[in-house]
Amino acid sequence: MINRYALKVWYRDLLVWTRYWHQSILGMLGEPVLYFVGIGYGLGSFVKAIDGVPYVQFLAPALIMSAIMNSASFETTYSSFTRMETQKTYYSIAVTPVQIDEIIAGEILWGATKSLVMGTIMFAAVAVMGFVKTPLALLAFPVMLANGFLFAALGMLMTSFAKDYDFFTYYFTLMLEPMFLFSGTFFPLTNVPAWVQKTAWLLPLRHPVFIIRALFNGELSWGMALSFGWMVVLSAGLFVWTTRRMVKRLVV
Repeated sequence: MINRYALKVWYRDLLVWTRYWHQSILGMLGEPVLYFVGIGYGLGSFVKAIDGVPYVQFLAPALIMSAIMNSASFETTYSSFTRMETQKTYYSIAVTPVQIDEIIAGEILWGATKSLVMGTIMFAAVAVMGFVKTPLALLAFPVMLANGFLFAALGMLMTSFAKDYDFFTYYFTLMLEPMFLFSGTFFPLTNVPAWVQKTAWLLPLRHPVFIIRALFNGELSWGMALSFGWMVVLSAGLFVWTTRRMVKRLVV
């Protein structure tokens, strides 16, 4: 449940993060920046324009959403598991008037917020490099927040199943990595077989990548509205499922 108690949990996480935000930002931005430089400019010099834009410009908006996915996922898996099992923070908070479902809601909100910070920094960097050419690109921010909330809820769901840190290796390798590769991040999905396109439609990352790339190109369509609606519905379902799972796990 998202209420004032959930916001207090969110604020608690924010205060802790302010103590090490320098290292956090540097660590989370390292990978997407390397992809951007190495693939965008390196491999991009051998790739012709895609949909009328240089490859590095095609890649930039997708890497923003991928960075948000990774940031939200890491925060609500490794970090949340540490607070839950190692530091016993959840149990300490639970002796206050804050309920378990409110703790989880606050954690998911914080994961979404932290990932939005990462996405905003990348957006600013991409804008400085001249890849933001239309005011419609500013509509990417609510999509970035929705993307962060979706993957924060999904990450927390994985935490509800985890028995140890090793569990998350499977999640990142077998779930997030395929999404990163086959959600239209590095190449247009129109170039792959029809069955791959249909399968990719089910991947959560495919939709924010599709929307932000269209916004960067100055486009609006009903397909974008459909993708955003799907993100909202999926996020709501994951949020409910996750809170119920965590309450069941922690209230014994």
